[in-house]
Amino acid sequence: MKAKQLSVFLENKSGRLTEVTEALGSAGINLSAMSIADNSDFGILRCIVSDPDKAYKVLKDAHFAVKITDVIGFVCPNTSGSLSIVLKHLSDNGVFIEYMYSFANGNVAHVVIRPTDLEACERILAEKKVDLMADSDLYQL
Repeated sequence: MKAKQLSVFLENKSGRLTEVTEALGSAGINLSAMSIADNSDFGILRCIVSDPDKAYKVLKDAHFAVKITDVIGFVCPNTSGSLSIVLKHLSDNGVFIEYMYSFANGNVAHVVIRPTDLEACERILAEKKVDLMADSDLYQL
């Protein structure tokens, strides 16, 4: 199932990530998952939050460049090879993954992906009986 993810453009300077987390925390918005990709000049913070629409407004009001992107969340066993099985289902069907981040918690791993074709990805994962996460579950991790 699709969920909303925030992508926030951050200059590579001390304190910018702190400013994002302070703005979200002051608004009562919890970060469930996040990833930062960077180069020498800037970074992109991708995050799942408890209330993406409110977070978007809070960050826009704080003058951050932010957008909302649809992603897909799923759960797989936290065992060797489990993720590769899921990703093979997608690659065998021509679904390209733009980016992914994940974290393990006990016996399961929670995975967030941004495929080029959201509908095909969702359909294939459902057909293969991959445990898709509802957006509300992802926002409350």
